[in-house]
Amino acid sequence: MASQSQKPQSVHEFTVKDAKGNDVDLSLYKGKVLLIVNVASQCGLTNSNYTDLSKLYDKYKDQGLEILAFPCNQFGGQEPGNNEQIMEFACTRFKAEFPIFDKVDVNGEKAAPIYKFLKSSKGGFFGDSIKWNFSKFLVDKDGNVVDRYAPTTSPLSIEKDIKKLL
Repeated sequence: MASQSQKPQSVHEFTVKDAKGNDVDLSLYKGKVLLIVNVASQCGLTNSNYTDLSKLYDKYKDQGLEILAFPCNQFGGQEPGNNEQIMEFACTRFKAEFPIFDKVDVNGEKAAPIYKFLKSSKGGFFGDSIKWNFSKFLVDKDGNVVDRYAPTTSPLSIEKDIKKLL
């Protein structure tokens, strides 16, 4: 990861934990288009988002799309489970095949460094903070944040933007 003195220039400069606690160097995703999403299993937006994310992933994973899901419990306590329970839920109920990472904070002092970077790259309509579950960041093959989408934006409506980057 980039030293404190220099600001990261790309998503690829971060290392995050996967749901099993292993370090994942995001430079592994160089050359891939990324859709980074903070997910929750007990949100009113869960069914539609997980269903659409799985459809997008199935359709474009072989063309270079990766969806990176980061569980977060900061919004209404809607992701109370541990990583194992979250994986079981997403993979069983929604047949999610995309990577699911360690539960993180996306706002506040303890926000994951990757989320601090995403928010500073593309502020939202109401400023930098993430407003709810299923906020989405689209990242190009070079690790640059290209766009940010509201929680209520259907993943399928982002398909045209993804196709431009693939």
